[in-house]
Amino acid sequence: MATDFNVFLLPVLLVSMIIISSGPKLSESARIFTITNNCKETVWPAVFPGENFNGGGFELKTGQSMLFTAPISWSGRIWGRTGCSFDKNGNGSCQTGACGTTLKCGASGNTPASLAEFTLAQPDFYDVSLVDGFNLPLTVTPIHGTGNCSASGCDGDLRTTCPKELSVKSNGKTIGCRSACDVYNTDEYCCRGVYGNPVVCQPTYYSKKFKEACPTAYSYAYDDPTSIFTCTGTDYIVAFCATRKQPLCTYHNNKLVCSGSIRLKSLRSWATMPVLLLTIYLWIIF
Repeated sequence: MATDFNVFLLPVLLVSMIIISSGPKLSESARIFTITNNCKETVWPAVFPGENFNGGGFELKTGQSMLFTAPISWSGRIWGRTGCSFDKNGNGSCQTGACGTTLKCGASGNTPASLAEFTLAQPDFYDVSLVDGFNLPLTVTPIHGTGNCSASGCDGDLRTTCPKELSVKSNGKTIGCRSACDVYNTDEYCCRGVYGNPVVCQPTYYSKKFKEACPTAYSYAYDDPTSIFTCTGTDYIVAFCATRKQPLCTYHNNKLVCSGSIRLKSLRSWATMPVLLLTIYLWIIF
């Protein structure tokens, strides 16, 4: 699942990061989002609404990251698309997570898709949801906030353990795992009708399978106690194919800030430009 881009293994880490200046200037009322791809495959992240996120869609090759700022009023979702092919005009298709036929998303994506959901306020609310199914391991890590600022998400890869009746395949390979609601469309699995409250709508065989693989992600609609988190004054790292305990880094107030126990020995200065391709050499002290 993890790519060769791994902070645990390299004493000298070369990180290529593209900073996109979109939305408001950095301030206490803005949040910095670092979206990073630790997968062995290219991922096409999607964001809705995406006005502050490069129009809602972009490409990340293995090991790449992009940084954005979003206002404290923003509420939306971030997910990854796989198996995409787009032309120079941004028109094309994806095997999973597609939001129509465009690179930049103006709507939510197709199921199955692992979702990172945010409501930015005081405090922020965030979660990783598999209610719409699973297509990629996905984690959300808050940085230097206060409150219940736990890492959320799905470390496991449900594509390898997906029940065959929920499996989405391409060329004989499982590329996604649908939710039971998506497959069977019943009130019980979809938590609607007489099942439309947390007392009646309880975990099912399928949601338990999702929860086993991803204990801090939503496995069904009313899976709140272990799946939703709050944090104040934080930035976020949204990572594909990373673990919740894996040290990850973001940029804040002219400094590189990392989760976990990474300590930086040396860092070249960062310039400020609207769109800037940077190469940063980090010396990691274990």
